[in-house]
Amino acid sequence: MRLAVIPARGGSKRIPRKNVKAFCGKPIIAWSIDAAIRSECFDHVMVSTDDDEIAEVARQWGATVPFMRPTELADDHTGTIPVIRHAVQWHEQQGHVIEAACCIYATAPFVTASDLQRGWETLQATAADYAFSVTSYDFPIQRAIRITAAGRVEMFEPQHFNTRSQDLEEAFHDAGQFYWGRAAAWGSAQPIFSKAAAPVMLPRHRVQDIDTIEDWVRAEWMFKALQSVQ
Repeated sequence: MRLAVIPARGGSKRIPRKNVKAFCGKPIIAWSIDAAIRSECFDHVMVSTDDDEIAEVARQWGATVPFMRPTELADDHTGTIPVIRHAVQWHEQQGHVIEAACCIYATAPFVTASDLQRGWETLQATAADYAFSVTSYDFPIQRAIRITAAGRVEMFEPQHFNTRSQDLEEAFHDAGQFYWGRAAAWGSAQPIFSKAAAPVMLPRHRVQDIDTIEDWVRAEWMFKALQSVQ
């Protein structure tokens, strides 16, 4: 059995009611649910939440909510791995044999069915424990600068001040959309960022963290622009 788990707790603070806030015409969580269903990768698409309203919205858009997430897994400090591990173990306790589970973030409207399919294919083809979405930095991280306490500027890596951009190693970061993992990896709480993980590359124009209202506005403009050329 392959399981899609969409974590969506109710206590978001920077953007109140973030997981069910309208994004380009429907609750933002609905985009993740829809991509998971359309991918046809999963035997079960579920939402893990502690919030009654989120649970109801999730059901309206085609996901199931087989349990309400325990309070101890719904605070500001709970990471992704314990939440997915709990969902996997809950299903195993119901007698299901879980082959793999995919965490899909509720605020990832740019996630697509085809990307989820590529993630599953990558997990299988590489024999990795995890496969997750990544994208490249648009500026060489070796030339990053910090602002000092005195209000001045200094480089993190001053030895690269004169290094040409094309001679620097390209760097990548987590795209924050989905994380495929084998049930055993989730169950043992194996770290995702490790040599046991394989990347699923996404173009930068389809990646946007949504943590602030400014992020949200930018993401809607990006989403509308993408929709207009499809």
